[in-house]
Amino acid sequence: MTSFLLATPLFLCAPLLISSPAQAAELEIAHEQYQLDNGLNVILHEDHSLPQIVVNTWYQVGSKDEVAGRSGFAHLFEHLMFMGTERLTDSGFDDLMESKGGWNNAWTSEDATDYYDVGPSHLVDLFLWMEADRMDGLDAAMTQAKLDLQRDVVRNERRQSVEDTPYGIIWEALPPALYPEGHPYAHSVIGTHADLQAAEVEDVLGFFRTWYVPNNASLVVAGDFAPTRIKALIAKNYGHLEPATLPPNRPAVAPPPTPDGPVTPLVELTDQVQLPLTMMVWHSPAALKVGDAAHDLAAAVLADGQASRLYQRLVVKDGLAVEVEAYQYSQLLSSVFIVEAKPTEGHSLEEIEAAVHEEIARLAAEGPTAEELDRVKNQVGYSFLSGLESLPARAAALNRYHAITGNPAHVAADLARYGTVDAGAVQATAALLNPDRALTMRVHPEVTE
Repeated sequence: MTSFLLATPLFLCAPLLISSPAQAAELEIAHEQYQLDNGLNVILHEDHSLPQIVVNTWYQVGSKDEVAGRSGFAHLFEHLMFMGTERLTDSGFDDLMESKGGWNNAWTSEDATDYYDVGPSHLVDLFLWMEADRMDGLDAAMTQAKLDLQRDVVRNERRQSVEDTPYGIIWEALPPALYPEGHPYAHSVIGTHADLQAAEVEDVLGFFRTWYVPNNASLVVAGDFAPTRIKALIAKNYGHLEPATLPPNRPAVAPPPTPDGPVTPLVELTDQVQLPLTMMVWHSPAALKVGDAAHDLAAAVLADGQASRLYQRLVVKDGLAVEVEAYQYSQLLSSVFIVEAKPTEGHSLEEIEAAVHEEIARLAAEGPTAEELDRVKNQVGYSFLSGLESLPARAAALNRYHAITGNPAHVAADLARYGTVDAGAVQATAALLNPDRALTMRVHPEVTE
């Protein structure tokens, strides 16, 4: 889950497989990067294959940057960014964009908040003006009524995604069980009802003025445009915005959790579900760091497709599970490796967990076969390249690579790292996934009378 995306106009089409780093090195998302005097990072990706434009604005702020008692603020602010400015009031951002044939969306994670606008290429002037307008003046138009409205929206979203979604409670219980108190990842992105209720307008204004500043943002313009004209537009719309002094001790430099294991080794939960679920979680290397790619490939060997080890063992051979999956969830400070499964009728979560640990131990003892390693590398290569076909995906990739490495051109190195992972590295990764380092989370169906 650490990679991002691409398409035909921007890379030299080597064979799809990642059998060697040299093949991956031919990959490129053509771009130009520069910085305004106020610190705004700008990345231009020119592609005239379609009359389309994408403006992607990446703010280096996520739930990891929230202070105690104000969890959920980064996600709340994602919603507030669509509540209008003095120049484009109320729902004017969406209304104007959609009336011209464009569309937009946004997302918030532990590490970042990303806003993107997509539409016909002639809308680039509008997109740049609108994004610069809310970076410049959202605070001046903030009111208690807007905060109350979006707070209720976010609290309802929390109910839908956590409280009313099957197994949703597991994502609320996971962070504090996995990370020590005070760690930037020790709370969920959605936040708690209490913290959301406690938010005041002054809190919102302080968050905006701290993080929504040009020197904490990266702007990607991708698609059908003339670079000289776009640079002039960016200077006109963004050049006058004032930078701010960013907090000196940002969580981005916080140490990862210790490798010894989770805070709590076992969590038992109940939910309104029909089938139990077990989730086994391990701390793992941060996004794009040494070991991250090996964890991706280990997950694929274990549970990617019907030929995978856990599928063959749990579903086909022993009939213990109706489904099983494994994945590396890569994050900026540290990542998590997850295996989850649901049992068939008559079998227990404990049986599944024992079988999973046995298969991981077998992988640690024997390593993957050459056939397995070739298969999963081909799967990863295909997913990597096909994921980069759309223009919005390439714009997001440029911003993501810049955010993590400082280099938007990191796409080739990202793909190449999979080619350097050998059987020994996957075997060593499996050895790290031992039961003593695992957090086991179980969700049981609620007992109804």
